[in-house]
Amino acid sequence: MPTYFTSADGETLTPTKWAGSPWSEKQISGPVVCGAFARALERHVPPDFIPIRLTVDMFSPVLKQPFTVDTEVMRKGSRIVVVDAEIVQDGKPRARAAAVIAAAADDPRGETWHAPVDELLTPPDRTARDGGDVPLFRSGDQDWSTDYLSNQNALRKSVWQDQGHLIEGEESSGFVRAAMVAENTSMVCNWGSEGVGFINSDLTVALSRMPHSADFGLLAIDQLMGRGVAVGSAYLFDRDGAFGIATVSALSNVRRQLDLASLAEEHGWDNRGDAEGGPTPP
Repeated sequence: MPTYFTSADGETLTPTKWAGSPWSEKQISGPVVCGAFARALERHVPPDFIPIRLTVDMFSPVLKQPFTVDTEVMRKGSRIVVVDAEIVQDGKPRARAAAVIAAAADDPRGETWHAPVDELLTPPDRTARDGGDVPLFRSGDQDWSTDYLSNQNALRKSVWQDQGHLIEGEESSGFVRAAMVAENTSMVCNWGSEGVGFINSDLTVALSRMPHSADFGLLAIDQLMGRGVAVGSAYLFDRDGAFGIATVSALSNVRRQLDLASLAEEHGWDNRGDAEGGPTPP
């Protein structure tokens, strides 16, 4: 499994080869940025509290060089904690985030309406030995596969993956893993017949609980677009059902549209992940 950063002091994060973005070799990928924010923000989670919402604004590329995540507690009450965070490189803010952290409590009495989510089809169990580090995709009613080419179409997408550990030698929490996988909402919502032509500028993920396993999935809920802007939403789900909803806003990036099928063939993503140190598979 890949690790995306090393950290000698636990604060300064130094990107590894795995942290690279498919959009540019000079910057790190969106899932890695979101994971770094989640790791910093969850340090402010009091006992018996749960992080229930993470919002990340990615308004400037985070460069593939060492950085720290600065945090500030905006509110610390008996039922809710709000924490802001920022990544600054070369004296310039690159991205910001905020987390809402709530006290755990009993559920209210009574029944409520829930949308039926029959499409949450989970893939067979697998291990890293048989390609567990490579994402599984499902388009429409097709079977799960690691084949980018057969999934480059206009059908509804699911992805199932274990993104590995954020920091070398450090176990990633469920919150960190959820943030990293949720950032791929843009990919499952905006991946079409010609690849991915939108790049997301943000992520908001709301969680009813943490994932119950290291590997879990995203299922596209909807995608709306017009005038070069797209918004998309997806369920986060594991083998016990849905546990969160993620939304992204994305901007048209026609000049650098990602042909994922061609990139997968070039870097061998379908078979073994990024063994040669190229961009991280989405």
